[in-house]
Amino acid sequence: MAYLLTKTFHLVFVIAWMAAVFYLPRILVNLAEVGDAPAVRERLLLMGRRLYRFGHVMFGIAFVLGLALWLHFHISGGWLHAKLALVALLLVHFVVTGRLLKGNGNGRPLPSANALRWFNELPLPLLVMVVWLVLAKPF
Repeated sequence: MAYLLTKTFHLVFVIAWMAAVFYLPRILVNLAEVGDAPAVRERLLLMGRRLYRFGHVMFGIAFVLGLALWLHFHISGGWLHAKLALVALLLVHFVVTGRLLKGNGNGRPLPSANALRWFNELPLPLLVMVVWLVLAKPF
């Protein structure tokens, strides 16, 4: 029972983190397109900062629960190493997104809206691979 509860909560917090991973770059796209509307820009920056903070908390909880699954329930295998490598790439994407947001808040320009749209799509194939590895456990 403890295994299923831990795994359930791990998955719920991963889903919450992935929501932030997917939506934060979209806020950057909107910031790149906002033009001369300081009130809208400030609102988007505020939303982005709050979402980035939320994402960090969700990742932290998911990480602790995943660590508990690994250490307490002895989950192992090559698939787990591959999954963790992909999760590390997702985390790097999330942190880069946060740095772009912070930099824009400090006056640095963003990449083009089109480039940010492509950047926004990067997590999807990584997530698909993570889910496949978890379900299939191919090695």
